[in-house]
Amino acid sequence: MTPPEIFDRNLRRLRRDRAAPGYAGFSFLREAMLDGIAERLSTVTRAFEDVLDLGCFDGAFVAPPGANITRSDPGSLFAEASGGVQADEDRPTFPDGSFDLIVSAGTLDTVSDLPGALTLARRALRPDGLFLAAFTGGNTLSTLRATLRDAERDTPAARVHPQVDVRAAGDLLMRAGFALPVADVETLKVRYGDVWSLFRDLRGMAATNLLPGTPPLTRETLANAARAFADRADPDGRTTERFDIVFLTGWAPAPTQPQPARRGSATASLTDALKRRD
Repeated sequence: MTPPEIFDRNLRRLRRDRAAPGYAGFSFLREAMLDGIAERLSTVTRAFEDVLDLGCFDGAFVAPPGANITRSDPGSLFAEASGGVQADEDRPTFPDGSFDLIVSAGTLDTVSDLPGALTLARRALRPDGLFLAAFTGGNTLSTLRATLRDAERDTPAARVHPQVDVRAAGDLLMRAGFALPVADVETLKVRYGDVWSLFRDLRGMAATNLLPGTPPLTRETLANAARAFADRADPDGRTTERFDIVFLTGWAPAPTQPQPARRGSATASLTDALKRRD
């Protein structure tokens, strides 16, 4: 059975194309994701030959020394600018066993079929290949969600994407067939002078609403949202917004890997899961 389309695919591509020309000025969230991925990758003591940057944006991810890198993005302008291919993460694009490292930063939160995307990533890896991903989840945009709820108290509409929490993310890794799955979360808090600055950042990073059928915001709703956002400000007049970055780590199964801990026993730490023999 075909899974439901949670997000508007065509709108997702258009929003990414709109953001592409000026993305460098709004890339702070993805930069934090790439820093986290680089930190996790630095603990791995094996070499990689073929790398996929899945959802590449501006191609800022730097492949390990000596590795060949392939880039793909749902948006045609990002894909073209990075010398990659335009492709949705949950649609088959790459042959099985094409890569020994797949990195995805900042796009899996708007994939309609996230379980399918993870399964395709696992299949595209060679045995003992590594998957590292980061995306927003958990309580991301909790302030904006509350602000819009107050602004549309009588006629609320779903305007902030549903978020995957860290526990569910770990379960999805297991369902997709990854070995040694680890999911953890880091929180980034950003302070804004007004709601318009937050809207500008979301637009610039291609993170605005992609839920199909959402009615447009009226002038009255926008004015109410601006007041509700300001009401949540700290004494210095700035309001804090939250971005929870969910990190995923998983390995394509291989006979040489240590067996996972029996269910109910202590969970392996992130460092243990990433540690590899030379």
